[in-house]
Amino acid sequence: MAAAWPISLCIFAVTLLINAAAVAAYTNYTVGDDAGWFFNSTTKKASANYDAWAANRTFNLGDYLIFNTNSNQTVIQTYNETTYKNCTTDYSSNKDTFQYDGGVDQFGSASIVEVPLTILGTQYYFSDASDGEQCLKGVAFEINVNRGLGLPPSLNQPPPPPYSPPPAPADEGQSPPITIVTGSPGNGGIKSSANVFWFGFLILVFISFSA
Repeated sequence: MAAAWPISLCIFAVTLLINAAAVAAYTNYTVGDDAGWFFNSTTKKASANYDAWAANRTFNLGDYLIFNTNSNQTVIQTYNETTYKNCTTDYSSNKDTFQYDGGVDQFGSASIVEVPLTILGTQYYFSDASDGEQCLKGVAFEINVNRGLGLPPSLNQPPPPPYSPPPAPADEGQSPPITIVTGSPGNGGIKSSANVFWFGFLILVFISFSA
């Protein structure tokens, strides 16, 4: 009995290490696995049961959803349940709904869309192609994103500053802007003004004596 105790401890330690490794790694999930993200326009069926696919997985911040698809389908990500249930982006906000593309324009061209999971909580995915028919026929799913290890540094970046247009060029013949130096008593602006005053005063005195 005494000899069996260290073996049990070893098994327990190995189990902890395996679980820790599983939690520590960020995961790339291929949506629908080998079936991909497709809709058969002839049978009017989705290529996979995406709800069932999502229900069997745990999603964390920093994971990626990989959509192997083509340009016949769209990839819509939304945090708006109404948008998801209506299978359309017509009444959505650009703050809660986003459309991804794989960088292809030609109809039917293969594409891979990578979507990082950067916000906690419930979010929805669907294809609104064919006037929402694809979504209505099952090209849609819902997931819940957990904190896990939090966002990796590569995704945890502040948003870029808003765009500011460059100043318009000055018209020809227009004088350059004049900078006026002001300040409170004791600062450089007042001191400079005093120096100019005394310099002018000395010039007047010099002219008086010269005359």
